[in-house]
Amino acid sequence: MSPAAKIRIEDILNRVERYLPEMDEALLRQAYVFAANRHQGQVRRSGEAYLVHPLSVAWILAEMELDEIAIAAGLLHDILEDTDTTQEEMEIEFGPAVTRVVVALTKISSYESSYSSREATEAENFRRLLFASTDDVRVILVKLADRLHNMRTLKYLDHERQVAIARETLEIYAPIANRLGIGSIKTELEDLCFRALHPREVQRLERAIEERAQVAEKWFAEIKGVLEGILTEHGLSGEIQGRVKHLYSIWQKLRRQGVDVESVFDFLAFRIVVDTVAECYATLGLIHQKWPPVPGRIKDFIAIPKPNAYRSLHTTVIGPEGHPFEIQIRTRDMHTIAEHGIAAHWSYKEQGSRPAEDSRMAWLSSLLDTTQGSSPREFLDSLRVDLYPDEVYCFTPRGDVFSFPRGATVLDFAYRVHTEVGHRCVGATVNGRWVPLRTQLKNGDIVQISTSPQQSPHHDWLGVAATGRTRSKIRAWLKREEKSRAIDVGRKLLERELRRSGWSMKRLADSDELGGILTSHGLAKLEDLLAAVGFGRMAAAVVTEQLTPTAETLEEPALPATDRRPAPGAETPVLEVTGDSDFLVYVAKCCNPLPGEEIVGYVTRGKGVAVHSRSCPNVQRLLYHPEREIEVRWAASAMEGRVGRSRVDLDMKYQDRSGLLAAVSHAISSEGSNILSCSLQTHDGGAGTVAMSIEVRDAAHLNRIVQKLEAVDGMLHVERRGFVTRAVP
Repeated sequence: MSPAAKIRIEDILNRVERYLPEMDEALLRQAYVFAANRHQGQVRRSGEAYLVHPLSVAWILAEMELDEIAIAAGLLHDILEDTDTTQEEMEIEFGPAVTRVVVALTKISSYESSYSSREATEAENFRRLLFASTDDVRVILVKLADRLHNMRTLKYLDHERQVAIARETLEIYAPIANRLGIGSIKTELEDLCFRALHPREVQRLERAIEERAQVAEKWFAEIKGVLEGILTEHGLSGEIQGRVKHLYSIWQKLRRQGVDVESVFDFLAFRIVVDTVAECYATLGLIHQKWPPVPGRIKDFIAIPKPNAYRSLHTTVIGPEGHPFEIQIRTRDMHTIAEHGIAAHWSYKEQGSRPAEDSRMAWLSSLLDTTQGSSPREFLDSLRVDLYPDEVYCFTPRGDVFSFPRGATVLDFAYRVHTEVGHRCVGATVNGRWVPLRTQLKNGDIVQISTSPQQSPHHDWLGVAATGRTRSKIRAWLKREEKSRAIDVGRKLLERELRRSGWSMKRLADSDELGGILTSHGLAKLEDLLAAVGFGRMAAAVVTEQLTPTAETLEEPALPATDRRPAPGAETPVLEVTGDSDFLVYVAKCCNPLPGEEIVGYVTRGKGVAVHSRSCPNVQRLLYHPEREIEVRWAASAMEGRVGRSRVDLDMKYQDRSGLLAAVSHAISSEGSNILSCSLQTHDGGAGTVAMSIEVRDAAHLNRIVQKLEAVDGMLHVERRGFVTRAVP
């Protein structure tokens, strides 16, 4: 059934009956009627009745061949959030199993209003989703189905919302589907995100592939005929599927190799599905006898499966006319697992809702363990890093196999062996040769770690580590060391301030006032207070003011964050430190963030809080000190446009044509912006670049201008100078 087709409850029941003949039909019908009654009168942005959404989610879950509990939860997943139905009422109607999944999904989405920071909200939502999924994997499967249908109907939202949802889906949900082995959902999510984020690239790619596919149609049929003949000649029965690789994977390959689609021949691929593992290897050998393989492109994921349990043989061979093409060989069971992943091996009736030990869930438990107590930024960074597909396999001298993301280093290997081995690692012997910590691992490397009792982690290691697990372990060690030093610094600063007020550290520690001070700042003990002073999160004078309110301080207090006083003529946006007015806040000059843009606060030594754009290249270096990160937000005056304009530098690439500069100027002026400076240079062949500075009010204003510029005929690329385009998995 196509994604656009209207789903009926009878379609869902018929689909479930094919793989679950003894299904609880009454439960599914009851869930459908209940959802239809409670959502009656509600409509989606598309104008369709709201019931279309839960029916579509249930259909996706049925395609994944999940049980009645998951499908009933799919029908009911928005009931608690969007109607006046109570949890108690649901439990009476549907029992604890269905209710538990629906409640978990509702808690995730309802947490949004609890945080002022979008980043903190996002982190807490994902943390809750992953925690709930360790108890019942159906929670995350229903969430993936929900997100897939929302992505299919994304066009009904405004552009900014489309971009935000697509970016989040590409960074988090598609990789989660990949780590759970659900290839069908991962592929569709990636292509839908690609369409939302890069529509012009999609159009160009589709045109190029269509032209190539028409030319290759005859060649495609010939190759399939040869493969069928090879199998028949040697008595092998198998199904041969020909396919064009999905758009997003082709686009990624073009970007990696820096070529256009005309230079890529292996966007066509074949999949051969046979009966046994032995036939997989036999087929591979026969194919290599017919066509020579491309060196380094033979991958045996049967002998060494991917962490998401994906198993298959991959090879790229040189076909007719010297054109390479890819072939995947797998059994029918392997194919089912590749499409449905963790859902293909779930037996709720025998095991209850808690899964048996599964390699696809091991990464999840490990991630939650290593990020416990971390800041929202640390958690999201660890989540994004750990969701990248594992592609490098290395061995210990004893033959144990470890898998790592591409780009992992010797340091990552050391921490995988043991945390203490990582802390004391000084290098390693790789394939018999001594190498330093930053050496990147390659497939098949045999690694032996060397340690020293004098070695210890330092901040530079965060630039060497490639995995979230390693960074989490290093940060935990650094935090302990930083806190110890901060306590010493804080003790000296506070003792000096106390002496000015006629107090001493001993008197403070023994006084009744200490408890009130700790409580008012949300601290548990004196050491936490000293650390806060040492880190610069709290001024020592704040403590003495609570002890002796009438005492005169020798230093002029910092201006409150909500009363920033820029120099005359300056147009500095107003910022606030969440929950604390004792910080002086200033905008970092390296990125000059705009109102409405995602921002990060960084506590400097003695200068207050520097606020950077989340996309600023300096942020990653600064946040190697995660204990200095602080939550900041735009004040209401900034969000309501009651501040001046900011200068933004843009870089553009274009294909020259008559009237291009006039079109660019019109695009900018039509949005009420001025051009401050412009430098244009056209090269041989008509390609050219523009360096331009413009005035903007806020991030939304800039986004509208960029969209207008991207729509100009001949414009190839527009970006804000010096900013990091957020990497996608």
